[in-house]
Amino acid sequence: MSDVFSLSCAAILFDLDGVLVDSAVCVERTWRRWAELHDLDPRLVIGEAHGRRTIETVQRVAPHLVAADEVAALEATESRSTEGVFEVPGARELVASLPCHLWAIVTSGIRAVATLRIRHTGLPMPDVLVCADEIARGKPDPEGYLTAAQRLGVAAEECVVIEDAPPGLEAARAAGMRTIGISSTYAPAALTSADYMVARLNVLSAVVANTGDRVEIRAWPA
Repeated sequence: MSDVFSLSCAAILFDLDGVLVDSAVCVERTWRRWAELHDLDPRLVIGEAHGRRTIETVQRVAPHLVAADEVAALEATESRSTEGVFEVPGARELVASLPCHLWAIVTSGIRAVATLRIRHTGLPMPDVLVCADEIARGKPDPEGYLTAAQRLGVAAEECVVIEDAPPGLEAARAAGMRTIGISSTYAPAALTSADYMVARLNVLSAVVANTGDRVEIRAWPA
C-alpha cells in the first residue's frame, strides 16, 4: 500500500533507472555477464550496482581490477543496448505535466546511456540532466542532486527527490531534500530512509501552481 500525501515544492528531481525507466533487465544482464567473466558472485555485484555509478560499483566489488578499463567496457555495452529497457507506467504523463524549470533528472548512468534510454522510451528530455560522467562523486554523495538544484536555480530544501535505491535516498537526504521512495527495485524494508513511500510511480500526480514556480505532488492509494 502506498502512502497518501501531498507535498509542495519548487522542483522535482527524478532518478532515471528504476523511477522513469525500467532498465532492470538490461542492467542485470550486463552486470551478470561481467561478474561471470571475472568469477564474481552476480547477485552480490548486481546488488551493489543498482543506484551507483559504474566506477564506484567496480571499486566496491572488484578492487583488484583496473577500474578505468572495466568501466569503459561496461559503459560501452550499456550505451549501445536498449534491449530490456522500457518506460515506467505513468512516467511520460508525469514529467510531461511539468514545465522544464520545475524538474530534472539525476542519474548514476553516463550521459550516453541516459540519453539513449530517455529517447528509446519516448520520455521528454529534461533541460537539466545530471549524469555520472559530469560529477566527481556519485550517489550516496549529494553532489549530483545539489548540482541539479543549482542549475534549476532553486534551494536544495525546496526540492523533492523521487528515488528507488538506498544510495540515491542517502544522497538526497545528505543534500537536505525531501524524498519519495518507490519500491520498484528494492523491497520497502530497504527504503525506510525515505520520507514517503509509494509502490508505483503512477500513483503520483503533479499540479503546477498558477504562479508557475511551485508544484504540488499528490499520491493516491495504489
